[in-house]
Amino acid sequence: MLQPAKLKHRKWMKGKRLKKGIATSNIDLNFGNYGLKSLENKYLKNTQIEAGLKEIKRILGKKGRVWLKIFPYLSRTKKPEGVRMGGGKGDIDHYATLVRPGTIIFEIETHNDDLAKEALKSAGCKLPIKTKIIHKDEI
Repeated sequence: MLQPAKLKHRKWMKGKRLKKGIATSNIDLNFGNYGLKSLENKYLKNTQIEAGLKEIKRILGKKGRVWLKIFPYLSRTKKPEGVRMGGGKGDIDHYATLVRPGTIIFEIETHNDDLAKEALKSAGCKLPIKTKIIHKDEI
């Protein structure tokens, strides 16, 4: 499971709202020739990212390489059902990361174009956001 090994603070503050705006970092293809680009603001859970990565690896096999460009570092807490108000902050439920429009989520390097597009399309279906497949030549 994707989660940080070491944190400065175990429980972070949630923040006031999603940070609106277009991504300024992690917007270029650095390693592969195909990528999956985000088109929406959203927090992605570690399980959702893992599902997309697993789907890409299942389709590609040993015919290509995959790079994960985001990592879930924000801890999200939740109190159990049926617990009354008060008593402090809940236990950590999952980890998440903020994805803005324009952020590259996955990168793939392969010589088979159809296989790369199929893998990224399938991974995009696993994520709760709208995504777009980009190619190095198009940028």
